[in-house]
Amino acid sequence: MKRLLTIAGSDSGGGAGIQADLKTFHQFGCYGMSVLTAVTAQNSLGVHGIETLPPEFVALQLESVVTDFGVDGAKMGMLANVDIVRALAARMRALEIPHLVVDPVMRAKGGDSLLADDAQQALCDEIIPLAEIVTPNLPEAEILAGFEIRSKDDMRRAARVIHENGARNVLVKGGHRAEDATDIFFDGENFTELFAERIESGNTHGTGCTYSAAIAANLALGQDMADAVAVAKRFVTAAIRESLPLGRGIGPLNHFVSINHSR
Repeated sequence: MKRLLTIAGSDSGGGAGIQADLKTFHQFGCYGMSVLTAVTAQNSLGVHGIETLPPEFVALQLESVVTDFGVDGAKMGMLANVDIVRALAARMRALEIPHLVVDPVMRAKGGDSLLADDAQQALCDEIIPLAEIVTPNLPEAEILAGFEIRSKDDMRRAARVIHENGARNVLVKGGHRAEDATDIFFDGENFTELFAERIESGNTHGTGCTYSAAIAANLALGQDMADAVAVAKRFVTAAIRESLPLGRGIGPLNHFVSINHSR
């Protein structure tokens, strides 16, 4: 059984963060482990509080898991602040974790900040170069690339800039587009569009977490990058289509959907 690690914050509502990642790992038949960076008090209506963990303790969690169980792939989400970013980057360079997928989480679905402003540059400088793939949504891609994204051509240009800044592969997600949910995947040489129809659903909490966790699982399972992204795209689309109307705000995806895990 493949061993998958999520490095992220806890979502008390269960729809995003480590909870979404562990559900996704399980759905792909992988053994999930976790390194918590922060604990949030949140529900479908928003984030009501955040408590970050001490950076040295976050790094200790990472070392404890990797040096005993071993890791076949990892997904990194909410990192919260610059000290946690730097502590994790130092340990990850030493531990040489394979198949690292970085979801550069900066804001929650409702707009609440999940990454301090002074940590954004540290994320770019110290974490993104360690990643096998980086998976920003459009607002995150605008921050990482440094310009506004209005079209698919802009998405391609942003992917190229993020690649030039150290990411080996880039997936710019188009879920915030008004037209459709087409994503742009760039492997450093070629661009691929991953089309999905826009599903009218108010229950999309945890989409980015689920997508990146599914990519990590498929990489660990031996898929090449293009296939891992394609399977993850179909999984997250199905999870949105069958999403759960829980809570009074933005509900979660349905992580228990079944799909054909081949491309």
